[in-house]
Amino acid sequence: MKSKGHIVKRVLAGGIAQEMGIEPGDRLLQINGEEITDIFDYQYMIQEEYIEVLVARQDGGEWLLEIDKEYEEDLGIEFENGLMDEYRSCCNKCIFCFIDQMPPGMRETLYFKDDDSRLSFLQGNYVTLTNMSDRDIDRIIKYRLSPINISFQTTNPELRCRMLHNRFAGEALKKVDRLYEAGITMNGQIVLCRGINDGAELERSISDLAGYLPVLESVSVVPVGLSRYREGLYPLEPFAREDAREVLRIIHGWQERVYREYGLHFIHASDEWYILAEEELPREESYDGYLQLENGVGMLRLLLAEFEEALADKKKAGVQGRQSRPIRELSLATGVLAYPYIKEMAGRMEQAFPFLQLRVYCIINEFFGERITVSGLLTGQDIEKQLKGKALGDRLLLPQNVLRSGERVFLDDMRLEELEKALQVRVDIVKSSGYDFVNTILDERHGDENGKEKKACRCSRRKT
Repeated sequence: MKSKGHIVKRVLAGGIAQEMGIEPGDRLLQINGEEITDIFDYQYMIQEEYIEVLVARQDGGEWLLEIDKEYEEDLGIEFENGLMDEYRSCCNKCIFCFIDQMPPGMRETLYFKDDDSRLSFLQGNYVTLTNMSDRDIDRIIKYRLSPINISFQTTNPELRCRMLHNRFAGEALKKVDRLYEAGITMNGQIVLCRGINDGAELERSISDLAGYLPVLESVSVVPVGLSRYREGLYPLEPFAREDAREVLRIIHGWQERVYREYGLHFIHASDEWYILAEEELPREESYDGYLQLENGVGMLRLLLAEFEEALADKKKAGVQGRQSRPIRELSLATGVLAYPYIKEMAGRMEQAFPFLQLRVYCIINEFFGERITVSGLLTGQDIEKQLKGKALGDRLLLPQNVLRSGERVFLDDMRLEELEKALQVRVDIVKSSGYDFVNTILDERHGDENGKEKKACRCSRRKT
């Protein structure tokens, strides 16, 4: 371990760390007499009901904190380095990598390719396994860390080596066997490239991966994202409507087969496939509890389901009867993928609430290219350019995923305040929820007032 320990960045209000007097700038040295290598060690060691935590104070003193708590209760600490160690960058050169398709001149963090199993556990990132040592697998099994999310792409070892441009990529698949035998829950992903790992290769991959059920809970199939910055990269072609229909035929066939035996649909197509194929979205129960939501699997279906419920609640509450309300003019902007659904939802809102006038704008991704249709890759400059001079009403509503997580900054570093100034309109951010969609339009959002009851903590500390 680094002898200087791990620096505390933030102490959460009401948590054990605050109760014990830990402050930002203090350093975590040991837990139960053992040094902490990274977040794996930390998360494992703090689970017990009694722990001893050695902390170095900023004044140079050291405190040994003896803590009695609930099992698995967190201490309420955030560290300067989220992993408590260096981030591991990707050692592959994948033919489909979106980061290689980024234009020059963007912020440095956007060019970092992570392939860190710890981020898989903490944030749901997908890893290729090529960066994992046997020791990493040992620790995952020892600490029972799950789920682990894996980018498979294909189960054909030779093809996987070619797709990842890594001669060890095929051999890395054997690590899945160890995770499976240890019962470590996994989720998978296949980035599908036209003419490469689709068709018969996709059939093979699904067949092989089904052998890991039910430990491997789900696998998503997503189309490769192709930006306009592909000069000098592997020649990849976009999928057409008939291609998408063939992909869905394969996936649906396997869903039926697997469901009969396991009661899971297991293999899932991302929303883009249904839109490209011009087919209806599956029913909500087909998504097995939305295990692959972050991969765009079922996001639209969940949005619609939540919208229906929220709309029904408002109607039941009599909101639509408030005819005396002044007319409220609002605008909404989204990407090509979600536009038809947002447009339909806005129309339903206008019918239910006559005091609303809603305009929905479809933003074409000129920055990355028109083949990129998700709202999460829209830039502030594209939104500004395409909405300049348009009737925006009292407020402009944008989906939350257009901003950097936890900040008011777009992908191209334009700040939300800059967009508001350029368009001369107040901008409200709508969370990825049908409930928030309805509440934001009606301007009836409320903070969470149902705080969880605090658990008792019996703690002591002594100077060392």
